Amino acid sequence: MCGIVGYIGTQAAAPLVLAGLQRLEYRGYDSAGIAVLHEAGEIVTERAVGKLLYLAARLELAPLSGHIGIGHTRWATHGGVTEENAHPHLGMNGEVAVVHNGIIENYASLRRELQAEGVTFTSETDTEVVAQLVERELAQSGDLAASVRAALLRIEGASSFVFISTRQPDRIVVARLGNAGGIVIGLGDRETFIASDIPAILKHTRKIIFLENRQLAVVRSDKIALSTLSGAPLEPEIHAISWDPVAAEKGAYRHFMQKEIAEQPRAITDTIRGRVNFSSNRVHLETLPLTVAEARELEKITIVACGTSYHAGLVGKFMLENLAEVPVEVDYGSEFRYRRPLVGKNNVVLAITQSGETVDTLAAMEEGKRQGAKLWSIVNVLGSQAQRSSDGYILMHAGPEIGVASTKAFTASLVDLYLLALQLGTQRGVLQGERLEEAIAALARLPQLAGQVAEEVEIYHRLAEIFYTRDHFLYLGRGPNYPIALEGALKLKEISYIHAEGYPAGEMKHGPIALIDRMMPVVAVATRDGVYEKMISQIEQVKARGGIVIALVEQGDELAAAKADYVMEVPGTTPFLAPILNTIPLQWLSYAIAVRRGADVDQPRNLAKSVTVE
Repeated sequence: MCGIVGYIGTQAAAPLVLAGLQRLEYRGYDSAGIAVLHEAGEIVTERAVGKLLYLAARLELAPLSGHIGIGHTRWATHGGVTEENAHPHLGMNGEVAVVHNGIIENYASLRRELQAEGVTFTSETDTEVVAQLVERELAQSGDLAASVRAALLRIEGASSFVFISTRQPDRIVVARLGNAGGIVIGLGDRETFIASDIPAILKHTRKIIFLENRQLAVVRSDKIALSTLSGAPLEPEIHAISWDPVAAEKGAYRHFMQKEIAEQPRAITDTIRGRVNFSSNRVHLETLPLTVAEARELEKITIVACGTSYHAGLVGKFMLENLAEVPVEVDYGSEFRYRRPLVGKNNVVLAITQSGETVDTLAAMEEGKRQGAKLWSIVNVLGSQAQRSSDGYILMHAGPEIGVASTKAFTASLVDLYLLALQLGTQRGVLQGERLEEAIAALARLPQLAGQVAEEVEIYHRLAEIFYTRDHFLYLGRGPNYPIALEGALKLKEISYIHAEGYPAGEMKHGPIALIDRMMPVVAVATRDGVYEKMISQIEQVKARGGIVIALVEQGDELAAAKADYVMEVPGTTPFLAPILNTIPLQWLSYAIAVRRGADVDQPRNLAKSVTVE
């Protein structure tokens, strides 16, 4: 969840590191700090609680001079939100500084051991233990990389680390243990960049090395020495990242979320492009190698995901079971490995993760692999841990998503699931003829239809003005639109801090109907599909009890519009593509309400974009 940035080169390090941290603000944080290896031979740090603007103000008053620097934005896990607990952390003698993402599970015993040796700690964090361990080893070996290796052999738990030292002022040492907290190394012209996520350094380079589990890199301005944690040399694999740096900036938009909602037609187009032959009605996912025989032997798909991606998986279940006729289970990544999941041969574990670094989802993938299942992933970040761990993957092509509340990555992943269902359905011989032709034709129309609903129209802000003071919302949907009700409620909770609950509309009579009154708006997803009449009945039941209904309906549906108090409209499409269109107005509604309430839309309190610690 924490943000990490490092720099070594010919430029002043502190401004570059600070700018990189600012590009990672979407990950969420409660404090921040920077350490620079000063030309005088000492490590100088500056730390501050709260937003980066406070750290920036201090750096303006007392600039840090030097060409090697590391920085960090912290979410508190061990110890309170204080300057003393903010990263970077130094060893007792000031010879080593470290920033860290993850949790050191055995830090308490290590801390007691070091204290018994006379080490004085200045923070409550688990991270300072590593700085003290490395500094102790450095006194013996004189080599930073060797000291890091020795220290990390004592560490338990998944983490990523970046170190600098006064003993060897020409390098940064980077190391990774486990799957928590990705680290990327960016190659420039006589300069090298380090970050926990690509957008932090995308402005400076597109040549990226991804650090893998139990790897260590000695980073200089002009070269990289990559090895295993045990010291075996490795040849770095350099990836070319195609994201446009401008795409990671806000541009003329007020918020990243606003920009990313509006970008969805483009993201959907990019996700479809090159994968569908509309003449022959064929889908080809080249990064998901699967023979016809393997497709027909497939017995079950288990989708593992968290948050918004879990809701995408629920929609995918409808798509895959109906279009490909393959049984699908959907599991929370955080729960999957803590029960006894039954997966194995002829089964697939399909992970959905925007970042490709969500620790719970990665752990679920590991469990699936341990049990003998094939691993697939739907990811937005090429080279991420989930993508690299997979036997096959589908790239979202959504581009950088900066806002914490996922929008375009959600709809892109739904398109990917639809493409997967079409490919599997044709390979398994269950989707063909007129039915296949109609499914492909509907996909061809999807970007244009998405363009119609991606516009920020007045109705959303009018509804926000009416309902922004409410404390509770209820979202209802059925079939593949039930997960869209869940997603709509989640968006409202995330960015406006209003309690909202998504519910399958058919279950309303089994409890939630007791809550209906004029103070709790009910958002009903009631587009035309196989359960349309039943949704109309649910709206009537809400109205009969004095409830207020905001209905999401198809354009021109006078029946549903007449029964609701307020209406948001979407163009009609097939039942399995309707969830993609239906989610966009719910995103706009949540955005408008959050703006009206004065909430921090892009960085909601207590949330982070990538959850990289359990």
